[in-house]
Amino acid sequence: MRRGPVVQPKVLIDGPMTVKELASRAGVPMAAAVKSLIGMGIMATVNQTLDVDIARRLAAELGATVEEPVKTGEEHPERLAVQEKTSKFLRGRAPVVTVMGHVDHGKTTLLDAIRKSNVAAHEAGGITQHIGASVVNWQGHRIVFIDTPGHEAFTAMRARGAQVTDLVVLVVAADDGVKPQTLEAISHIRAAGVPMIVAVNKIDRPGADPDRVKRQLSEQAVTAEDWGGDTVFVNVSALKGTGVDTLLEMIILISEMQDLKANPLRPARGTVVESKLDRGRGPVATVLIQTGTLRVGDAVYAGASVGRVRALFDHLGQRLDQAGPSMPVEVLGLSEVPIAGDPFEVAEDEKSAREKAVQAFSERRGDQAARPSVSLEDLYSKLKAGETKDLNLVVKADVQGSLEALRSTLGNLSLPEVRVSILHTGVGPITQDDVMLASASDAIVIGFGVRPDPNARRVAQRERVDIRTYQIIYEIVDDITAAAKGMLAPKMERVLAGKAHVRAVFQVPRQGSIAGCYVTEGKIVRNSEVKVVRDGKTLYEGRVDSLKRFKDDAREVAAGFECGVGVDGFNDFAEGDVIEAYIMQKVEREA
Repeated sequence: MRRGPVVQPKVLIDGPMTVKELASRAGVPMAAAVKSLIGMGIMATVNQTLDVDIARRLAAELGATVEEPVKTGEEHPERLAVQEKTSKFLRGRAPVVTVMGHVDHGKTTLLDAIRKSNVAAHEAGGITQHIGASVVNWQGHRIVFIDTPGHEAFTAMRARGAQVTDLVVLVVAADDGVKPQTLEAISHIRAAGVPMIVAVNKIDRPGADPDRVKRQLSEQAVTAEDWGGDTVFVNVSALKGTGVDTLLEMIILISEMQDLKANPLRPARGTVVESKLDRGRGPVATVLIQTGTLRVGDAVYAGASVGRVRALFDHLGQRLDQAGPSMPVEVLGLSEVPIAGDPFEVAEDEKSAREKAVQAFSERRGDQAARPSVSLEDLYSKLKAGETKDLNLVVKADVQGSLEALRSTLGNLSLPEVRVSILHTGVGPITQDDVMLASASDAIVIGFGVRPDPNARRVAQRERVDIRTYQIIYEIVDDITAAAKGMLAPKMERVLAGKAHVRAVFQVPRQGSIAGCYVTEGKIVRNSEVKVVRDGKTLYEGRVDSLKRFKDDAREVAAGFECGVGVDGFNDFAEGDVIEAYIMQKVEREA
């Protein structure tokens, strides 16, 4: 009887793998694979990881045809995204959930309650968290909770192109209601474009009023389903565990509607959620795997950091051999500490990983240098080029009354071809968080009667975010209107030249109050314009009329030195005041 041709099995080798895994893919007994390795002069157990070259040689020895994986770094990202969404190897994955809200409203307590319910369901291990994420198994469903981040970290990752969250749980205390950080969180959630569930916490507390929370949030266009809206509200008590199961059920329901899928067979790709330098273990990165499978021995890169995965640990500190989609893991083996938000990818080998890391780092620096900042100065040219139709604003004001007037005025502003959209409003100084939201959303920061704090100013310069401060409302409207028509006049920009902290106040005859200061930034120059700031608010604006080092007059005093400062027309210094010195620079409008 004539036999047909022998069909050789095809083996996909997409990275380092164990002897057991390769034997399974080749369809041969594990003993045969180990015997072939011995014949190649390699002593190995079935659980030992083989690098790609040895795995290919072993597959050939076993009579299998090696299939080459798709090279992830050589194709256009958009084409890869399409392939990822249409691949026949797509499988369902766990949802990734971030918990946000105002401080002291019970975010951490709620996460603890969820973890405890997980342990009560006989989950292996304890509830001590080793990394900034939790994996919960609830009624056969896996849910990943990102423990991090404050709003700034949440938005920083999005500003770097990393969208790691599928769903946000907004925690609001029933006895405290909507607070400034609640509104801030809503702005970040909307800008990220992810669905939201509101967990009304502390319903067991005296004075709890869940309906008041619904009323307050409805004023922010976050309306409960039972009030005719589209946002799920769940009443919970994190301390007593009330409503936790309902919250988890809603998370699963919304996640199923999103139809979350990923391809576990491709090389891993994910995002660095947090990182640190451990004295005993070296650089440690917490990585959320978004697609593919990461294995011990894989060559990887994240930002400028490269290496080979030396060990993997789950959220309970247990060692793993591999991690699939929607799995947060601690990764050891990188050359340096990456930055939160850095893309994390598997490469063919360490040489390739190093090359791709250098390329990615160069591209990032080039992108930052060439990043088109959104500013009023270039709004008209962008409109003419058809590049923008929306003007996104982050608005901060000194008091609530000013904020309401600004919101009303800007909301009713009618401009041809421009839609003004207010992403976030708040009372108080312009913060780093405001700047990161503007950076991630291509927005301009408008300050009325307030100024950026030092961190905000530094981040705005790095992220190329336009911050504009005003004292008169109609000047804001005039500038936006003029910018949209291409008639914005050159502006005089006030640039911080130095900063000094008042440590003592002296009364000098015929001169009034003199502030004994320590210069902390830049330099203070005689006759420069200054602001006297107290508790974050501008108390007085004037000019330096006397500047001394000890008893001698000085033309300027640099950072790190003490000096005596007198400000023309001001005699009300107090310890703790900050004196900010400015120079004026003319900024021409770009054509």
